[in-house]
Amino acid sequence: MMKLLGGITLLLAIAVAFYIYIPLPRTISEPWKLMVLDATFRGVVMMGDVAHSLGVSHRVHVINSAIVNFERLVPITNQEIQIEDILFDGVHVRVYQPSSKDGKLRRSVMFIHGGGWALGAPKLGSYDSLCRQMAADLDAVVVTVDYRMAPDVHFPVQYDECVRAAKHFLRPEVLEKYSVDPERVAVCGDSAGGNLAAAVAQRNGIDNATVKFKVQVLVYPVLQALDFNTASYQQNHNVPILYRRLMARFWLEYVGADLDLMHSLMINNHTAQDRNLMPLIRSKLDWTTLIPERLIKNYKPVFPKSGSLGISKDIPAFLDARAAPLLAEDEVLRKVPRAYIMTGEHDVLRDDGMMYARRLELAGVSVTNEHYEDGFHGCVSFAFWPCYFSVGIRAVQNYIAWLDEHL
Repeated sequence: MMKLLGGITLLLAIAVAFYIYIPLPRTISEPWKLMVLDATFRGVVMMGDVAHSLGVSHRVHVINSAIVNFERLVPITNQEIQIEDILFDGVHVRVYQPSSKDGKLRRSVMFIHGGGWALGAPKLGSYDSLCRQMAADLDAVVVTVDYRMAPDVHFPVQYDECVRAAKHFLRPEVLEKYSVDPERVAVCGDSAGGNLAAAVAQRNGIDNATVKFKVQVLVYPVLQALDFNTASYQQNHNVPILYRRLMARFWLEYVGADLDLMHSLMINNHTAQDRNLMPLIRSKLDWTTLIPERLIKNYKPVFPKSGSLGISKDIPAFLDARAAPLLAEDEVLRKVPRAYIMTGEHDVLRDDGMMYARRLELAGVSVTNEHYEDGFHGCVSFAFWPCYFSVGIRAVQNYIAWLDEHL
């Protein structure tokens, strides 16, 4: 009996180890910890897919429910920070303020959370901890936007709500209410939140707004959906947490398109031999000229000789700069504020951020591109309990230090 029990235990241990283990680049931060984290997330995604196929619930709702329940376990940090949940022009936001009331004007950060426009709990867990840390370390007023998400709403709702919240907050009377210096306001976001922050910064730049953002902070932003085979997509397509297939799914959920198109996106069938798109791709997202040569390595552009030419026409959001800020015209880019763009070597979105940094530089905008050789997608969210990834902790410290210097 003991031998049988021992054999079963051994087989279970092997099965668990086989499920958890995935080959990872040797330079990635804390690989075994990342494997365990990824295995957990993959399990939640599979649960969502099963529930969806059985008609029990939408897959995204299942995944987000698991995320929210986990985030509720994260202890609250910097409890001295005062919070206020309020509506800005009908959009839910949370305002974080330092407890001291000394009458001076403070700088401010508007933060937009990531999660593929579909996931995330901005008022809980790691995002709450991050906003509290920014408010404490910068002695700043921090506003986080709790925009509605897919699949309940699709583009351009998320974009519109972030724009409305920003416009409301930047009204002189609102800034005065929160004792914010109108010359020292930043917009910040990670991943899909970086996408929205970049788009909001572009809108603020071209609008006749009384108050302009002073700086923008984009943390591993997603900025385009025309090329899922940039050098970083090719290099990192199977690196957690953000696999290429998952990013393609997020895009399709965001724009409300058929998920059956996911495979076509991953092999660039949606841009295959489309002569109307080629000039656009060459001028605005030609990674062979816009990213450092050392990162190109032996990777080549992927544009199949045949494909589904109607996809880009059927999904106009892919060509809309509000959804894909990398496609903005040069005259729009020239009006955006100074930028801090964080990228990670082991992230499919590395080249999105680097291409945007280069295009901003070419448009005359001052850019700091902080690149982490051991970085992976989502590491900033894993800088807090219970993960404490070293690269995430460094990244949070460095971008807050940059804000402290430039805001």
